[in-house]
Amino acid sequence: MNEELVTIFPGDTVAVALEDLPAGYRARIGASGHLTLIDAVPFGHKVALEDIPAGGIITKYGAPIGHAVTPIARGQHVHVHNCRTNLGDVLEYTYLPDTDILSSFGRDREYVFDGYARENGSAGTRNEVWIIPTVGCVNNTAQHLARLANERFASRCDGVFAYGHTMGCSQMGNDHAVTQELLAGLIAHPNAGGVLVLSLGCENNNLDVFTPVLEQHGALGDRVRFLVTQDADDEYAAGLALLDELTAQAARCRRRPLSAEKLVLGFKCGGSDAFSGITANALCGRVNDRLVRAGGSTILTEVPEMFGAETRLMARAASEAVFEDIVRLINDYKGYFIRYGQTIYENPSPGNKAGGISTLEEKSLGCIQKGGQAPVAGVLGYGQHVRSRGLNLLTGSGNDQVSCTNLVASGANLVLFTTGRGTPLGTPVPTLKISSNSKLFERKRNWMDFNAGRILEGVGMEETADALMALILDVASGRTQTRNEVNGYRDISLFRDGVIL
Repeated sequence: MNEELVTIFPGDTVAVALEDLPAGYRARIGASGHLTLIDAVPFGHKVALEDIPAGGIITKYGAPIGHAVTPIARGQHVHVHNCRTNLGDVLEYTYLPDTDILSSFGRDREYVFDGYARENGSAGTRNEVWIIPTVGCVNNTAQHLARLANERFASRCDGVFAYGHTMGCSQMGNDHAVTQELLAGLIAHPNAGGVLVLSLGCENNNLDVFTPVLEQHGALGDRVRFLVTQDADDEYAAGLALLDELTAQAARCRRRPLSAEKLVLGFKCGGSDAFSGITANALCGRVNDRLVRAGGSTILTEVPEMFGAETRLMARAASEAVFEDIVRLINDYKGYFIRYGQTIYENPSPGNKAGGISTLEEKSLGCIQKGGQAPVAGVLGYGQHVRSRGLNLLTGSGNDQVSCTNLVASGANLVLFTTGRGTPLGTPVPTLKISSNSKLFERKRNWMDFNAGRILEGVGMEETADALMALILDVASGRTQTRNEVNGYRDISLFRDGVIL
């Protein structure tokens, strides 16, 4: 592209710099336009396209992202020094469905991948054996068992993996319940052909109280074994015997062609920059819509990063009941902030600010691009697997480790993680890292799987979506490993909200 400044939506009052631009520079914008810069504008940051008075609304993505706190002249850098949020606290919402969108999403395409069909109708993109501790006290035992099992049985499946965490004891009330729901969601995950649930024995989350939760999640059956380490004379011998059974059972499952309606894509963005909403997130939105039109399911989370853009999601609620669920999702999470005396509409993180994002609504409008235009089919709580095919909203924070764990615990068998600044973080499932700009992709090849920055260089959005969709199907089919798999980066972090005894 020849442009040095790019606008996202007709009528936006700001443009985004495609490179570092000095003060006084006459920057190219559009097919033949130019704009003389008053200030230096860093890569990814905003510049005013018109004079904006103090208190005047600043628009990006075709929506307000804040207001000017001082007069802003055409060509001036727009950022946290002269732009503030418009957002308030708990709001009243009205059901105003977008009937054009709701009526336009029928099933009109098909994709196929080679996956592992599970007895409950779900499908795995991998056939692994997982060790899930009920409490952090046995994390190292779980890791040691995984090492021993991989030495003996790894050829039977796609690997044995232990997922340690710090929860499971000294928790109370809802905090304890959330831990149980998340662990149950992980144990029920279709990428695990077998699961060893490893208990200490004296923890709050002991098997007597945890097993009923597993039953509610459909997480029991022949693919799950249990070991209470305090009851075993030799926990390693006992654990290996159970892992021998689980890996032998997993070995009987083979990949076969399956409809992409069995895919569940989780979407996450982290270390965002101002291009995330233009390239990587918008690209994920295209993929989201394609998969929904093929009968598949997607999950969008990071509730605080819906604040300021929530009415766009509410307008796409598949029914008034789903609309009410979205309202509760938003207001309940605002209530969480209020309980702890925190500002609901806090500015983005330092990394986001450095990348050019000024306000939460700017980040939110970019974040929800990952949800495309699909109707919202359902709202999920912690550990709840998708029940309604289509786009689902999942409760939870924007924290990378926590929200990725939430996605996996809700059954995402692939995660698409967009970033403008880069992160090596991985999840228990294949995690495709999608860079918003080419500089990041070229500099951090050990982390990145796909370059959405090509869109800024003139490659069409649909052509790029074709390439990403092909990669997703290759990864889902086991023909390609993601960088997190190659690097061995697989972590979980359970959300907590309560005192520790």
